[in-house]
Amino acid sequence: MVDLMRELLDDLRAESASLELLLEPLRPEQWELPTPAEGWAVRDQVSHLAWFDDAARAAVTDPPAFRAALAEPTSVDELAFQARGLAADALLAWFRTARAASLEAFARLGPRDRIPWYGPDMSAASFVTARLMETWAHGQDVADALGVAREPTARLRHVATIGHRALPYSFAVRGLPVPAEPVRLELIAPGGEPWTAGPAGAADVVRGPMLDFCLLVTQRVHLADTALRITGRTARAWMEIAQAFAGPPGKGRAPRSGKAQGDTR
Repeated sequence: MVDLMRELLDDLRAESASLELLLEPLRPEQWELPTPAEGWAVRDQVSHLAWFDDAARAAVTDPPAFRAALAEPTSVDELAFQARGLAADALLAWFRTARAASLEAFARLGPRDRIPWYGPDMSAASFVTARLMETWAHGQDVADALGVAREPTARLRHVATIGHRALPYSFAVRGLPVPAEPVRLELIAPGGEPWTAGPAGAADVVRGPMLDFCLLVTQRVHLADTALRITGRTARAWMEIAQAFAGPPGKGRAPRSGKAQGDTR
């Protein structure tokens, strides 16, 4: 279990460094480029990560104070608006400082320690995985704004894992009954190796590239624009609303193509 936390923290550091490589050479005007998230520029993606890194550190180091702050909710759009006066260099410095402080706090946790958050409390292992997922997803928004194609890495397995585990949450957050039927994932990782989750022999299965699944559960792509193949009604219902992140239901992305959604058999 100690090895699990070390692996997660190493991969979170690597994902953080990957995002910094995108941000470091940007000119001030590039921080204002619009991203696919409506109303958000590159700067807003970064301030969002920095703000929630500060919140994550607080959740770990002072849970009672964090829980008290939950009583005064602020929308993510309002948080982004509040940070728009920061210069680009100050914003990058904030992200680096907040990320380093959160990593330091995470390093003192055991994988089963419980951490309060904006949905249900989470194990430390799931909590760190969620920070990695958020970093990768918002990094994708930045890459899309810059017109940069990122090479997918083995770190996507963490995003796929939390995406699969969030199946019940995807329904519950919308007030829908959680299906009793399990869904199996049979994905192809970026290196070409197979990756699975869920019981073998399940009637409902999602198959295809791990990258497409991760983009879908973080709502960075519409189902119609993926190569995912879906078998079973529960699997399809899930893929149409999949949400790996905490908070209210996301809007998702509009389809870019006119093709039909993933096959159902």
